[in-house]
Amino acid sequence: MLDPLSVSAVTTFLGSVGAGAAGESGRRLCEAVGGVVARVAGREVTAPADAAAREALAAVLVDQARSDPERARALGTWMSGAPTDPRPDRRHVPHTLPASVRFFTDRKGPLAALDREAFRKADGRPRIAVLYGPEGVGTSALALHWGGLQAHRYPDGTLYADLRAGSTSTAPTATALLRHFLLKLHVPQERVPPAAQDRAELFRALLADRRLLVVLDHARTAAQVVPLVTAAPGVFTVVVARRPLTGLDARPVLVDPLGDKDAKRLLVDLVGKQTVAAARATLPSVLERCAGSPFALRAAATDLAGAATAPPAAGGDPVRTVVDGLYRRLAAPAARVYRLAALRAWPALDPGPVAAAAGIGEPEARDLLAELAQHGLLEPAPDGRYRFRPAVRAHAADAAAREDGVAACAAALRRAIEWYVSFAVRADHAALPQRWHVGPRYDRLGADGVSGADGGDGADGGALAGRYDDEGAAIAALTAEADNIVEAVLAAEEFDDPAAVCEGAEALWALQLKAGCYDTVLPALRAGVRAAPAYRGDPRMAGRMHTQLALALIESAGYEEAGRELAAAARAEETAGHLRGRATAVETLGLLRLREWRFAEALSCFEQAGLLLARIGPDDDGREDVPRATALVERHQGRALRGLGRFEEARQRLDTALAYFEQTTDEPYNAARVLTDLAETDLMAGDAPAALPLIDRAAALLGAQHATVHLDYLAALRLRCRPEQP
Repeated sequence: MLDPLSVSAVTTFLGSVGAGAAGESGRRLCEAVGGVVARVAGREVTAPADAAAREALAAVLVDQARSDPERARALGTWMSGAPTDPRPDRRHVPHTLPASVRFFTDRKGPLAALDREAFRKADGRPRIAVLYGPEGVGTSALALHWGGLQAHRYPDGTLYADLRAGSTSTAPTATALLRHFLLKLHVPQERVPPAAQDRAELFRALLADRRLLVVLDHARTAAQVVPLVTAAPGVFTVVVARRPLTGLDARPVLVDPLGDKDAKRLLVDLVGKQTVAAARATLPSVLERCAGSPFALRAAATDLAGAATAPPAAGGDPVRTVVDGLYRRLAAPAARVYRLAALRAWPALDPGPVAAAAGIGEPEARDLLAELAQHGLLEPAPDGRYRFRPAVRAHAADAAAREDGVAACAAALRRAIEWYVSFAVRADHAALPQRWHVGPRYDRLGADGVSGADGGDGADGGALAGRYDDEGAAIAALTAEADNIVEAVLAAEEFDDPAAVCEGAEALWALQLKAGCYDTVLPALRAGVRAAPAYRGDPRMAGRMHTQLALALIESAGYEEAGRELAAAARAEETAGHLRGRATAVETLGLLRLREWRFAEALSCFEQAGLLLARIGPDDDGREDVPRATALVERHQGRALRGLGRFEEARQRLDTALAYFEQTTDEPYNAARVLTDLAETDLMAGDAPAALPLIDRAAALLGAQHATVHLDYLAALRLRCRPEQP
């Protein structure tokens, strides 16, 4: 048990509580601890936002605990059994580095530079290098090749992330990358801290005594990289970029084009000595065109015998020169798909949206994408989809503007946007069919979640947006396409299409609530808020956009901005005359205040939400949901009253909520949550014997629900009910 009279121990406890606030059980513990902190401190205390604030609060709590044994006992009770160390089992070793290319030539200088940085004497400085060079020169291949050669030196594994994205707006942030790496290190999802600083601290702590390689491919800015850099002596970070990153203190390693001798050696490796010898007359032209670019050499290798017909590069971009030659040999259908698929920097390409853009069937689109990959114009992704290299996409987009024209390109891109929005709406509806929806796309769905207008040709969501076996399958489909949906929403904003922006953003709701993809969806939700004033489909949409963005901000620990968004949501719902939506916005603001340990403000919000619900008439929107919504607000009022130390009033509110949920046969989970609230209230009030039967009743309900995380929390709560051993 942690010592409640130790500032260090209490600081550790507060940090653990904050770090676990990403999952429901973590949020419960955080909220309960907020009430205990207020009781021990003798006043309401705002939840600490960083390490310095936690240490300052710990000093106050220890000072109060030393002067009052009862306060020390209350603090010690909640510190007992706390999840103080979120470190995962070390037996789980991540190996996420992709395979290197089969043939690799030269690069002795850059490889030696990486060796020098990786294996220099430890001196407290981070071991980090930036590989940089022009497009197609092989910087990524070099990083992967070196990682494969030296993997034996990193017994604790490898971490790899491709930072390439559709646009600057959707490029992975450091916060998102930290979450990705923590999950790869087997930190449970509910234990990943919501705040970027806490994630960075946990990441560095996990790597402190490990021998591990980190590769960050296609980095755009130092801001993406710096929070992931650690001074741990056994960790080496390799960053791949087009140029040195300003603000990143790292060893720069320039990757030059191959010399003619090594370029010829690579061609021999790729197509054989006899083929190269037979093309002796055209070889100088090939080498000149490719200008030492491994990508260009690989693309040109299969057509070596006919290379003499291609014009020389004359000092131009070798990648573009070779790509242009490959493009000109495509048949018309493949060439058209090549152009129209490149109109937006989609993070990944699927047959469905490509078919929609080109106005063809999905089977044909699938075959043409595979053909483009065979020609080296697309890269197969690990998940079976495809993606463009940036330079290749730029060539394709230029060709589209030149050959298809602005109007045709705009129409194709609009069809792709519509495909993604339609897909997202259907999958979101399948994942959360019970919630109330906004926007006509949801209204057009049939009972099975499939629009009657869909002819199955891929133009309106295609097979990916059809029926799902269960809610989990729908979530998996949404998660796989999340980056593309966000890109589609941003593209719709550029087209000044507020309907597609808002309805696409709303369709990300299930991703937020069930998959926790808050970092990914934030750019789309911000676009939804910007587009909402121009939306004409449903007056409730503005409130929905502000509330949805606020929920993502809360889970990302952006509390101040979330508060502003919820205030804006309440105003928008009031303007729309939508009492149910206004009550939701005010209730959510109260939940935010609970998270911040501002219990008096939370109680005021919940009381206001209850009054708004009471005003909903029999013919008003949302009337059928009023009894359940009122019960939830009663529960929240009980939680706020408990935080204020008004335990008897809290019990009364919670008992009222429990009566509703116990009478409703399909609400065992919410009944268990209220029983847990009551147990926490009794324990905080010092009546542990009264809490135990409530815990048992909650566990019995949750056992049938297989709610493992919540059951684990109840087990920890039961331990806190035991009297201290002498």
